[in-house]
Formats: sequence, structure tokens, C-alpha cells
Amino acid sequence: MKKAIALLVMIGLTGAALAAAEIGKPAPDFSGTDINGKTIKLADYKGKIVVLESYNVDCPYCANHFKTGAMQELQKEMADKGVVWFMVNSVNSKHSSYRTPEQARAEWKSEKINATAWLDDSSGTIGKLYSMKTTPHMFVIDQTGTLVYDGAIDDRASPSGDPRKARNYVREAVGKIQAGEKVTVPQTKPYGCAVRYGG
Repeated sequence: MKKAIALLVMIGLTGAALAAAEIGKPAPDFSGTDINGKTIKLADYKGKIVVLESYNVDCPYCANHFKTGAMQELQKEMADKGVVWFMVNSVNSKHSSYRTPEQARAEWKSEKINATAWLDDSSGTIGKLYSMKTTPHMFVIDQTGTLVYDGAIDDRASPSGDPRKARNYVREAVGKIQAGEKVTVPQTKPYGCAVRYGG
């Protein structure tokens, strides 16, 4: 019995180690549903640069990026370069910041969002797979499906002021990839509010 339990624990740990998001390794694959009911699979976007944004506009840090228009501008700039941008909302459905698909569609319109899709991750599956800690928390995946950036959107951890004046790590990482160069800053500490996985 003890051997069986030990084996199960080992299998579980191996699975967790393989699934974890790690710089320089294949980005963990996922399947999620967007706010329009469409199924999104990361694997379907191999060959393209993909940005993941942990999102909750009720967070002042996240809200500032949208209130100033800086995030929407960056999303559009990336879209114009052929980059796929997924907003991942991992707020638990029992939390006051949770958005139903209808509320999310209204927010998409009012915030003038320019992302490829908003994924409803109220189960926390994608967020936990990538260890998304804050809103915002950003990830960049290159055309080969390798995770090349994990961390803050920029070097200005503030809930006010103009984010355009900061050094933007996402823009920098995408620029390096498109130039065929190595991402010079692959990891930073994310800032913002904690992701609301709990009820």
C-alpha cells in the first residue's frame, strides 16, 4: 500500500513539474472558452507570437492601464504586428469581481478592448497552470510555442500615472522575437492585485 501511495505521489509530482510554465520550455497547452462561447486552444496558434494577460479591471493597477488607454494601444499595436493576445480572467464566480459572459461583453465594448479574445477562466485552470499571481501578469510565447517572458507588463508598479512612460517588457520581448534575437529580460516580478482564485 505504501509503495502504491509513493508511486502515485511521484506520478503526481512529475505531472506537475511537466505542466508548470517555465522560461525556455514549451508553454503549457490549454483549452478555454472565450466570452462569446468559442473554444480557444493554445496549440492552434503555434507559428504565432502569443501574449497572455491576467486581467481584472477592478484592480487599480490593471484599471490604470485601461483608463489611460495604454493597454488598448499596446493590444492594437501587437495585433497590427500579427501577435495573438489573450486576456485571461481567473476571478472565481463567487467573487464580486466576476463577470458573466454578458457583463464581460459589455466591459469589452466600454473599455474599447483590442485583444484577440477574453477567456473566462473562473475555474482558475489557466491561471494556476501559468502561476498567474497578479493583475496584470504577462506572458509572451514565441512562434515555436516556447515561453520567453513571464512577469510585469512594465517597470512602473503604480496604480496611477501614464504607463506609456515606463519600460514595457512585453513590447520589448515581442520586438526581440520579431528581430530574431534573444529576449534580454525573460523574467521580472509581476505587480498588481492578487488574482482572485478564491470565493
